Amino acid sequence: MSEYPAATALTTEALQNACQQAQALRVELRKAVIGQDQVIDDVLTALIAGGHVLLEGVPGLGKTLLVRALARCFDGDFARIQFTPDLMPSDVTGHAVYDLHTEQFKLRKGPLFTHLLLADEINRAPAKTQAALLEAMQERQVTLEGEALPIGQPFMVLATQNPIEQEGTYPLPEAELDRFMLKVRMGYPDAQQELDMVREVTRSSRADMLDVQPLRTVLHAEDVLRLQQIASELALDEQVLDYAVRLARATRSWPGLAIGAGPRASIALVRGARARALLRGGEFVTPDDIKGCALAVLRHRVRIAPELDIDGLEVDQVLQQLLDQIPAPRQ
Repeated sequence: MSEYPAATALTTEALQNACQQAQALRVELRKAVIGQDQVIDDVLTALIAGGHVLLEGVPGLGKTLLVRALARCFDGDFARIQFTPDLMPSDVTGHAVYDLHTEQFKLRKGPLFTHLLLADEINRAPAKTQAALLEAMQERQVTLEGEALPIGQPFMVLATQNPIEQEGTYPLPEAELDRFMLKVRMGYPDAQQELDMVREVTRSSRADMLDVQPLRTVLHAEDVLRLQQIASELALDEQVLDYAVRLARATRSWPGLAIGAGPRASIALVRGARARALLRGGEFVTPDDIKGCALAVLRHRVRIAPELDIDGLEVDQVLQQLLDQIPAPRQ
């Protein structure tokens, strides 16, 4: 294969400015969330790609802190919904209320009308409440009382869930899982990072959490939209595009996978790869950019075969075998 093409539609200056903004946001987030550099990069990938993120991890790892830190660094609207079993769809989207003065119904918009939405412990609410997010996540609008109301851009849902506790939880419907561009798993920090975290937190007067107040605002809403536009214009060789599609299609017939990923996975791989290329300051997308986001894009869109699940094999292990064996185009 010949050299990958350099970007032609973008000016070098615009690309450099975009990269600097993304790097500045990464630096600020790493001040608040210690020991989760890969998770931060994944969340920034989704932000730049215009996607949504499902954050999975045991309590105490900083899932909510990461979203609060991102909201602090981003000068846009932020809303948080604590999902509980008694939460109703109207608590998310809004509802019509009767105004005694005008004797008419008025629409009261719910917390869904924001730029950055934290859906905390999303699997604690029943499916009908979770489904209140579907239209907004896909179409960037909410239908209230028969009227389609647009949501301001950019719009990003960051949902958290605890993978261990099953009592009182409701599995996310497949249709909703597919609308999350990435499923990011947050693991334990290593020893040195945990040491640094404990040192910083115990200096703070705010109990067991880091303070996000010192973080500076790096991006405005229009800056995020510009980053998304620049990322979408990064050069993409036809063979790299073909590689992304081959990876997604391979999951549908791969030994060990009972259910494969749909076309949304191919789209998410390309969008995510473009965002990762921008994050590293590249002028074009490489196969490594595709590989870098493949696990997060695919893990919630496939189902491992029951016999492998019984043997204790995890979906990431099967997907890693797939990534290792599907040949990537060479430069």
